[in-house]
Amino acid sequence: MAEDLGEKTEMPTPRRLSEARERGQSGKSVDLASALTLVGACVLIYWWAHGLMDFGAATLRRTLGPDGLASSLRVEDVQGDLVMEAIEGAKIAVPLMLIMAVIACAGQVWQVGFMFTSKPLEPKLDRLNFFAGFGRILSARSVVKGAIDLAKLLVIAAVVVLVIRSETDAIISLAVLDLAGGMMETIRITVRVAVWVLVILIILGVIDRTYQQFQLHKDLRMTKQEVKDEFRSQEGDVEVKGRRMKFMRNLMMQRLQSDVPKADVIVTNPTHFSVAIRYDSAKMNAPRVVAKGADYLALKIRYVAAAHGVPIVERPPLARSLYFNVEVGREINPEHYEAVAEVLAYVYRLEGRAAG
Repeated sequence: MAEDLGEKTEMPTPRRLSEARERGQSGKSVDLASALTLVGACVLIYWWAHGLMDFGAATLRRTLGPDGLASSLRVEDVQGDLVMEAIEGAKIAVPLMLIMAVIACAGQVWQVGFMFTSKPLEPKLDRLNFFAGFGRILSARSVVKGAIDLAKLLVIAAVVVLVIRSETDAIISLAVLDLAGGMMETIRITVRVAVWVLVILIILGVIDRTYQQFQLHKDLRMTKQEVKDEFRSQEGDVEVKGRRMKFMRNLMMQRLQSDVPKADVIVTNPTHFSVAIRYDSAKMNAPRVVAKGADYLALKIRYVAAAHGVPIVERPPLARSLYFNVEVGREINPEHYEAVAEVLAYVYRLEGRAAG
């Protein structure tokens, strides 16, 4: 019934997931990526806290000192000092920004792997439709997403307020601390707040990523007909493939019917493999495999051989070796000469007795 109605009840195939990935669709979580970026920021702040404090103190001394920027208000006097301050600031800021960029990229790669596609950047005219866009904004999914985002914001804000309230005494004591002590205490409070926010973001990120993966698979579900069509496009029509296989089997049977009777001997396993060998000293340098088969074909070869009086000899090791190492229509390999010669000699002796 679901198939008749075209309901999407089937999980997406690997091909459909791959196509969605090429379009930039992935079950990644923005919250989890933000949490990982915040981890990097906390580590960097803690690691470079002393360096940042020293840089800030040195900057204040240069700008507020008797020979600093405050000593003159003329542009030509402060221009060189401003360039120097910019260079010093860049030495601190550029490495931090580069490391944070790497961490942000790593957070995305960790979730969806390396993925580069320009599909999301392609212009889509349907997005210029005002009514369609307004409908997307007011859709049930957008409303639910907005409510979830608001709930996340309220949870994070509540955690921040609680942590800051627990640090009220430390914040008040900043007024009596010296510059170095005040900066270190501020960094400590900031890191503590960030750690608590980080914990909340990680929890929310894990939940969000699980939901995004579920939603992606739900959106990409397929109907039974779509699954069949995709299978046909990849593997070919089953009926056509079946007819092709039947034609090949019939062709093979015809070859067996014509080639096996010409063989001098059939070497068998005795049940799994059969190899038909023919030798004409006037036309061949060595005996040649004219037919071979396993299981059903092996039985068919023995049946045709028996019907035409072709001798059947059981030599399991030789039959296996010939089946796996010599193609139909080719002469046997030198390592098979002795064993095949023994079989042919045996057959020729039998035929000589029968003739006599």
